[in-house]
Amino acid sequence: MTIESNSNNSPTPDPISEHDLQPDDFDGGTGEHNLTPDGLATQQALAAIASLQSPQNKAALQQARSWFKPETSNVFTVKPRALLITLLAIAITIIGLAVNNKLIGIFGTLVTLMLSVAILLPWVQNAIKQWFSPQDRTLFIAFLGLVVAIIGLVKFSGLGDRLLAWGIKINWEASGTLAEWFGALGQILIAIIAVYVAWRQYIISKDLTIQQNLLTVQQNIITQQQTIDSYFQGISDLVLDEEGLLEDWPQERSIAEGRTAAILSSVDGSGKAKILRFLSRSKLLTPLKRDRRLGRAILNGVGGYAEDRIEGVRVIDLGVMLAGADLAGTDLRWTDLSEANLVRADLSGCDLVKANLSRAILYDAKLCNADFNGVRLFYGSVENASPRSRTVPPNYQTGEHTGAVIENADFTNAQRMSDAARYYCCAWGGEQTRGTIPGGCEGIPNKLER
Repeated sequence: MTIESNSNNSPTPDPISEHDLQPDDFDGGTGEHNLTPDGLATQQALAAIASLQSPQNKAALQQARSWFKPETSNVFTVKPRALLITLLAIAITIIGLAVNNKLIGIFGTLVTLMLSVAILLPWVQNAIKQWFSPQDRTLFIAFLGLVVAIIGLVKFSGLGDRLLAWGIKINWEASGTLAEWFGALGQILIAIIAVYVAWRQYIISKDLTIQQNLLTVQQNIITQQQTIDSYFQGISDLVLDEEGLLEDWPQERSIAEGRTAAILSSVDGSGKAKILRFLSRSKLLTPLKRDRRLGRAILNGVGGYAEDRIEGVRVIDLGVMLAGADLAGTDLRWTDLSEANLVRADLSGCDLVKANLSRAILYDAKLCNADFNGVRLFYGSVENASPRSRTVPPNYQTGEHTGAVIENADFTNAQRMSDAARYYCCAWGGEQTRGTIPGGCEGIPNKLER
């Protein structure tokens, strides 16, 4: 039922047939005209709104109609006269049974059966639609057809008769031993199944253990990253003033070094690399020029802090924090590791592009497969450069005593090593180191003489 818009040219509504006004005795009550009061009110409201809608909003109105479709009910109704006829048929059946009249009993039984089936049919149809999907009904019919087809094939192909004749010929008394064999075989199969089940339980338990370990590793990574972030924030608050300038007094530098030493000992190689990159790019590992009275860093006039390699003071002095550290395969690009103690450190496979290793102690360090593109091992010219000395100060003009200590270091398969770096490593690495330099050390003197 719909209500047309209030216009002068409203079309005449179609006459309603008598059939629509008089439903069948066994009507299920689910037709198009059975609107609930809420659904009827909704349709009237939407129809009233339709008179005010512009052509551009018709699509929205149709969508709204689809949202407010009245819910169909599974309840079906039966006319009283149908119930009366059914009761009368039941009474006739009972009378036929009472008087033992076959004709009356058959008549009453047939009428009762037809009326009962007619009443229950809508309910059965709704129950089947509600409990079983179309796919379930299709599969049920398909399996039923398959069973019937197999029975018919066995019956009409003669296979059943041949199976019956073969069964008659078998000496079932002599087959008792065979039954025992089958029993033993069944026990063996049960044992095999038990072993398979135990093996599957082991595999599942192993997979669960691996997954649990992966979750633990991920949780440790998250916890480590949170710890590193807290360290970054703490160091920034400690060494910077309200204007963002370095204001690191001796006690503040000591606390910063203590925090750094503590966290470097509690994180893995990747975490160490993150901390070193942060400190390097923040100029906290670089020796900065200081006001000798106030100790504050001096600006260089171009937006940064002035460096002083000879007398400058670092905010954080790494010292021996990285001695024996495992930094294999980490990203150490553009890090300032000058004068750091890296004795027996593992730098295998590290990305050392543009890293500053001048005056660093790389004694017995592993540098296999490391990327040496642009690495600084010394200052000045390669002919005059020499490793650091405990007693003689470095000369950054000539390069004397500005180089890294690389004795017994392993440079096997080092990548993109420049000619100057190769010359320095061959000259000051000693015999053991010279044997690992890519490209060899032919024609380069051994200035270390051991």
